[in-house]
This record gives sequence, structure tokens and C-alpha cells, in this order.
Amino acid sequence: MSGFPWLLVDQNSDDGELVIAACSDVDGLFVDAPQPPVERYSLLGCEPAGRLRDACDGFGAGWLGNIGLDAIHPPHSKHPAHCWHCAEELLDIRVLGARPSLLGSRLLDVTLEGRLRIEELARFARGADRAPEADGYLLVGVTGHGDEDFGSCREVDGVFRNRPAPSPRGAALIGCRPEPPLQRALDALARGGARRRRWIQASIFSVDRDGTAVGMVGAAIGAEVAAVRPSRLGDGLVDVTLEPTYGDAIGAPRPTGARSVWHRWRAGRPDVVGEWAEYDADLRHEWAGVALAHHHHGRPDRPAGATYHLAGRHITDVEGFFCAIGEAINGPGGYFGWNLGALHDCAGGGWGAGPGFRLVWHDSEVARTNLVPGYDRRFWTPAVTMDDLLGYLADSNVDVELR
Repeated sequence: MSGFPWLLVDQNSDDGELVIAACSDVDGLFVDAPQPPVERYSLLGCEPAGRLRDACDGFGAGWLGNIGLDAIHPPHSKHPAHCWHCAEELLDIRVLGARPSLLGSRLLDVTLEGRLRIEELARFARGADRAPEADGYLLVGVTGHGDEDFGSCREVDGVFRNRPAPSPRGAALIGCRPEPPLQRALDALARGGARRRRWIQASIFSVDRDGTAVGMVGAAIGAEVAAVRPSRLGDGLVDVTLEPTYGDAIGAPRPTGARSVWHRWRAGRPDVVGEWAEYDADLRHEWAGVALAHHHHGRPDRPAGATYHLAGRHITDVEGFFCAIGEAINGPGGYFGWNLGALHDCAGGGWGAGPGFRLVWHDSEVARTNLVPGYDRRFWTPAVTMDDLLGYLADSNVDVELR
């Protein structure tokens, strides 16, 4: 597959991993995801608590962060009395006003402004425009430090409604050399075969210049071959248009700027610490993901109790911390987690450091200044703070010395 930077691989084939195609480019792989739109919602018959009550009374800040709607199911429902997870979450919420409710004395109708996130399972099972069978909702503040009680309400307005569905995104394989699985789909297209015979499903691999194929975490294609034409990129190569059938043709697309990160790694593993520092938070996150894809499993951990030095000069965001700790443990381009859950898993062993190690954090005042409470509008979650990181490290039996 020399000369082709991208491979499509069927990892679920009965014959093991099966190459579907080699490509010069995959159009649709690097796409900036749209942000959820700003909307207005109403909590009807609301009995507010905590910071929501303070905001309604005019004595507290109007911005609340995220609010989960925890449906209270009626006694005859097959569901538990109320769900212990929130299928609907209101994001980046601000209280615009409150007025007496017609649903009961001392209850309020509260107007909010923010965005909406609905779990895909609920969206698929019930539909985004259908409210759950519920006698009301517990209002759960999602803070990153445990749930916060915001009270309850009888009904909600503006959440469960029809919204214009975004058009599923297609994709294209540019300068593509089909292998037998894709060629069979192209042959089916030429003879007008059934759609299922034009379907391809594959994981996406990046090919380094030394020929090593590296899987992109979470990147996959599931689509129908819709058109094919000769490619300008070489004799015998084709450009293949893919149409989505269920959702987007490519799952988990990367930000447009992430192409440069993969291009950098394709030339070879970094040999100096801190190359990631020039990137913004999105691309630092991608850098850590590329480091994960290139991580060498099977190497023994260094002994428990070892000391590692964390270069903190560029830790201006949590993504920078993950890049830096990866290098502290495993050298330039190293990986040691790219979110809090992964950090905890790595600290348990098997990722380069034996459990129970010491971490000397140099220039820690940079992170202390920048990793402060707030809100992350890239992931629509409460920001990860310096104290959050130190708490996770302590819980993972990591002894941290701040310098």
C-alpha cells in the first residue's frame, strides 16, 4: 500500500482484518462539527432549588451551566420511579425570567436560554420530538463534581419538538485503489444491484511513511457507493462518492485542522518534547489521540515508585496536560490518557508506569492560573480544573509534587 496515506479496513471480516481500499484522501474525514443552536425552554410548574431558586429570586447569577431532566415516571410505568441518568440535558443554561405558574400556588414558570443534548439511545428509541411518559422532572445540575439539586417541575416546553434534521454528511474516496470488497460494491453499482450490495463498512487507518498502518480511534465509514469516476491523481485510480444510509457516512469526523496533526505524525514519531504546544485545545486533543493510536502496547511498565518530571510551561488547558503527561511518562509523542477516565485507567498500569508513581510538576503555576472553574463550550461540560486533575491523580495513587 506504499504511497497511499489512507487505508479502509474491515476489522469484522471472517478472514480477519481485510483491506477494502487504499486512498490518497478521504473527503469528509476532517469536518468541523456544527454547534447545537441556542434555543429557549420553559420549566412549567417549577419548584426551584439551590442556584436555580436564587436566580429566579434575582439574588443569584443567571448562568447555571447544565441542567439534566430526570423524568419521574408514573407508578404504572415499566420504568423505575425516575431514571438515574438524564437522557435530555440542557446546556450552557441562563435564566431569563420567572413568573407565577397556573399549575399550582407557589410554583413558577421559568424561562431559560441555552442548548440541548439528547442521548442517542433516547433519540433512537423514542424520537427527539416525543416527551417521555413522566409525571414531572427532577432538575439535576451537572457540575462535574456530583449532582446539584435544582428542584423539580411538572412539565417542560420547547425541549420535545420537531427540529430541522441536519442533512447526513456524505463522503468521497479520492485517488482510490479499490481492493476486492470495494470492487464488488463498484460492480454492483455498475449493474444496478441492490443497495445492500453497494454497502461498505470500514475503519479508517493512517499510513505512516515507513508503511505502518495506524487506526484512527473512533473513525469509521458506513455508507453506500453512489458514484465512481476516474481520478485525476493517477491512472487506474478512481474517486468514489459515498452516500449515508444511517447517519453520517463517516462517524466521529475530526476538526479540519486535525489533518495537519496526522500529516506531522506520518513523517515519524516526534523526537523532541512539546511539539504539540503550538496547537490550540482542539488540536492538542487530536495530538493525544494520535499518540494513543501510535502507543506501543506490550512494553513492560517501569517499576512502581518511579519519579517522572512533567514539563508544565505550556499547560494552558487540560488538553495540554494530557499531552505533557504522556511525554513525561513515555517520552516525546507519548500517551498517558486523553480524558480523565483514560488517565485513571493508565495510572492503574499497563501504559508505561507501574501504579503508585511520583510526578514532579514543573512550572505548575501556569496550570494553576489557566485551569480554573468555568465552562468548556467545545464539549459542553464544566471545565476541568487544576484541582480536578490533582484529585484524579491522588485517587489514582499518584504522588504529585508541585514546583
